[in-house]
This record gives sequence, structure tokens and C-alpha cells, in this order.
Amino acid sequence: MNDLGPFLIVGATGTQGGFTARHLLRAGHRVRALVRDPAAEKARALAGLGVELVRGDLDDPASLAPALEGAAGLFSVQRPDDGTDSELRHGLGLVEAARRAGVRHVVHSSVCHVDERERFPGWAEGRWDRKYWDDKAAVEDAVRAGGFARWTILRPSFILQNLLPPKVAVLYPQLAEGRFLTPIAADAPVQLIAGEDIGRFAAAALADPERFAGATLELAAETMTVGEMAATLGRVLGREIVAQSVGPDEALAAGQPAKWVRSQEWINEAGYHIDLGALAPWDVPLMSFAAWIEAHRGEFASQVPAA
Repeated sequence: MNDLGPFLIVGATGTQGGFTARHLLRAGHRVRALVRDPAAEKARALAGLGVELVRGDLDDPASLAPALEGAAGLFSVQRPDDGTDSELRHGLGLVEAARRAGVRHVVHSSVCHVDERERFPGWAEGRWDRKYWDDKAAVEDAVRAGGFARWTILRPSFILQNLLPPKVAVLYPQLAEGRFLTPIAADAPVQLIAGEDIGRFAAAALADPERFAGATLELAAETMTVGEMAATLGRVLGREIVAQSVGPDEALAAGQPAKWVRSQEWINEAGYHIDLGALAPWDVPLMSFAAWIEAHRGEFASQVPAA
């Protein structure tokens, strides 16, 4: 067992926190998870892997102190605002609780290009969800100004788990019919990152705080068009999958959520432009889209029709 730790993981029952916890465990570190219900199935699964569960709720800042006590580092991630100012409240409350607990290193997951938001085409006209972007930036700023000995900011691009259950049934329901229907333009570059790799970067940063101190890292492993994504899905799975780039109204009519449609329009008008080569010196291995599909073949089997 590695002496460094325990590390407190927020969101350990979700994608980013879950992979962070698992990578840390494989490296021999002690891992603690903040959970609302230790008896829930996903929480019990973590406990079965050796994760220490501590009951707490981001809606109750006072409940965070026991989970943070003695933590060598913190992984922070928040869900987007649910209409109650939740992301900002949760993010700022967690930073303050970590500061009070004397946590020395915070690794926080945000979103790519957030520092460029005021230069997005159409920003001044209210084209994009300002609260989403401003809340992300505010939590980042709080982490940097929180008085921690070290901090690290991760900024993921398009997270590949959007293509898996349960999210895919809401975000890309037509994939079950062999159609990758999206308002992303056919020629727009989409930069991709696996949840596994976000967790791999977070775990590496927590385990080596000196090396990652003060780093803001935009994360993407590959750049593809939607046509290339559909072709790769089809090739690896051995099934016919066709890309359909449609207008936003048609995407809405097809059942995609309005906020999700707008975020895909953002790819067309502002878009991803992460320098993939900038991540190479960190020596953190990244999954290709094809390798990621292969790793999740079983999950795709339930949603993508056979050829």
C-alpha cells in the first residue's frame, strides 16, 4: 500500500470520479469516496474494491468535514447546474470546506476552452449558456485562489461516455437505429477524451502533486469528424452506422435535449482546438476511439443494432 493518501474523490460513483478512484487503487493508494448513500449499489461496488465510503452531501457543506479530514488530496467535479445554482454552490462550498480541512492539493475537472468563453462567436449576443461557462470559470478561479499548497485543473473535451448507456438514450437515441444523428456539422472537428483517461490524468496528478502543481491541462486524445466517428464505431463493432448531420430544429424534433443541442452547435461555431501534442510530455497514456469502443463492446451490444 502506498503511504500517500487517502485521497478524497467527489463523484466516485460517476464517470470521472469513478475512473480516478480505480486508477488510484490500482496504483496502491488509499481512496475515500464522498457518497450520499453508502448502501446504494454503486457505492457498495466501490467499497468492494477497497474504497472507504464517507457519507456526505454537497448540498450540506457541514457534512463534508469528516470526508476531508486527513485527506492528502481531493478530486473535485460537479454536475452542471440543475436550476438551483447547484454547480456554483457545490464547487465553491467544496473548495471552502477543503481549505478549512487543510487539504494541500486539489485536482479539479472543469471544461475545455472556458477561459476563452468571452471570445466565442456570439457570446455578446447571448448565443451560449453563459451561466454554464461562467460557473465553470468561477469554480476554477476559486480553486486557484483557495490557498492550497498545490492545485491542478483538468479541462476535458467531448467525453466518450456520452455514447454509452444510460446517457446515450437521452443524447443520441437514434444510435439504437444505426444513425449517429447530431447537429454537429459534417466537417466540424470533434475532440474526444475517454472518461478512463480523465481519471488517469487525475490519478497521476494526485499521486505526483509537485509535478502537476499549477498545471491547467486541456484533455483530448483524438480529433475526428462525426462521419469518422460513425465509421470507426461501425468498423470496430462490425455494424452499419451512418452519420447524420442535421439542423438544430431537426435535432430537437428528434428528441435531443435543448441544452445538448446548443452545446453541439457550439462545436460548429466556436469549437475544439486543443493542442494534442501538448499532453505528450506528461507521459499519461491515452486511449484511441477505436480502443475505447473495443473496451466497451458489451455496452454497445445493447444499443447498436446488428448488421
